Amino acid sequence: MYTHTYTCTCISGSLSSVIMMISVLILALFMSRIEASTREISLPFSFGSRSILRSVNDAKKNGAEKPDYAVDLNATIFDSVLKETPTTYAIVEFFAHWCPACRNYKPHYEKVARLFNGAEAVYPGIILMARVDCASKINTNLCDKFSVGHYPMLLWGPPSKFVSGSWDPKQENNEIRSIDDGRTADRLLNWINKQMGSSYGLDDEKYENEHLNTNISDPGQIARAVYDVEEATFTSFDIILGQKMIKLETRASLTKFLQLLVVHHPSRRCRKGTAEILVDFDDLLANKKEVAGLSQKGVLGNYQICGKEIPRGYWMFCRGSKNETRGFSCGLWVLLPSLSVRVDDGESHMAFTAVCDFIHSFFICEECRQHFYDMCSSVSTPFKKSREFVLWLWNAHNKVNERLMKEEASLGTGDPKFPKVIWPPKQLCPSCYRSQNSKDNHIDWDHDEVFKFLNNYYGKMLISLYEDREHLRDGQMGGVVVEDLAVSTNAVVVPVGAALAIAVASCAFGALACYWRQQQKSRKYKYHLHSLKNI
Repeated sequence: MYTHTYTCTCISGSLSSVIMMISVLILALFMSRIEASTREISLPFSFGSRSILRSVNDAKKNGAEKPDYAVDLNATIFDSVLKETPTTYAIVEFFAHWCPACRNYKPHYEKVARLFNGAEAVYPGIILMARVDCASKINTNLCDKFSVGHYPMLLWGPPSKFVSGSWDPKQENNEIRSIDDGRTADRLLNWINKQMGSSYGLDDEKYENEHLNTNISDPGQIARAVYDVEEATFTSFDIILGQKMIKLETRASLTKFLQLLVVHHPSRRCRKGTAEILVDFDDLLANKKEVAGLSQKGVLGNYQICGKEIPRGYWMFCRGSKNETRGFSCGLWVLLPSLSVRVDDGESHMAFTAVCDFIHSFFICEECRQHFYDMCSSVSTPFKKSREFVLWLWNAHNKVNERLMKEEASLGTGDPKFPKVIWPPKQLCPSCYRSQNSKDNHIDWDHDEVFKFLNNYYGKMLISLYEDREHLRDGQMGGVVVEDLAVSTNAVVVPVGAALAIAVASCAFGALACYWRQQQKSRKYKYHLHSLKNI
């Protein structure tokens, strides 16, 4: 009995010990998981854990995750992002995620980045503010190229100089500079203001645009307008789809205008995006019953007429001092002249009718649409020279400005920073003016000089900034930039479907068009085979 009792007691004791040991092990494992989780959050060695840390900290602050304004870059996307940015300058912060000073500096950097980055930026299109985590192995070589010797380190320069570039503190005359006095948001913004001669403030809010460059005598401003041309192209297409304006009676007008864009748009990515639409446009419109459905964003809305980067959500050259001024209408009035200076003599009248029909069919401002249509209707003799089309469009623009100048002056609806003016102003083209009557302001124009100015301003100067980006991308083909290949073709004068228009355009705008041409040939061949089977 005693032995039995002892045995039970031993078994019971042994069982208790086993249970206790299991409990201890479970508790130890549980505690180690907690410790590991805590260590992962407090010592973030990966981008995923950095996101966890950010969400945890923000949840503590206000229950929601705050967006970062500065753009996180790594070695795989560094060059591509800096190639694509339309900004004049870039600031890159090189940091390490384990560095306490870097973590403490981030709120200061973000305060300044809020002014320049994102759709809600106060001053968009001026400075790209980015950061690179040098503690991440993928960025080791990148940080070495820029001689990162301490954290955080800030470098400033034109975005193009960062692309495939490097920085050496001992090198003289380097366009990339170290920001040596930016340890707080105030000091960083002061450094920027000194560099740019600006007066930005940390408390500035969106559309307080008193810092805009209104110096119309500076011809270099137009180089930034190529990005507004892209924005205006997207906005036009978006309005057409949103207002369901594609109908049987308007589809020919849209096709002709898209043909004009695919050959002569100053932006490479808009030419490419328009080509993608035209490749399928004939087939999409083949069934009359489906035309109404095309106006739904679900069908054509899947196409990106100027690429995935557009829309950016802000204007650069065309940004007004108030939210409701300039913008889209300004962008459109840069797009149209930029098309006119790129057409050849043989296609000038076809381009004219394409523009007139497009405005008449799709410009949603009724009064503006009617005024433009009246000016188009006044042309009785077909244009034989591109010069005639360029000067007609220039004159039409000045007529619009003259009318709006009077209306805005009487109603006080104009932009005080950008009042309507007769174009070009004397500061930009003094040789364009033979004389000007001081009483009625009548101008005796030198049309040869005007034509020369317009060709240069909306031609070479407009794409000069964009052209530099193209050199960095896939830029040169036998020493000729892709932009230069979009100058002359008779594609627009072919009164047939979009597919044939692209085929006739051939290699006029480079290998891209050849690719679309081959793709279209393949598609049409399959289509005709299918049609023959049904006969």
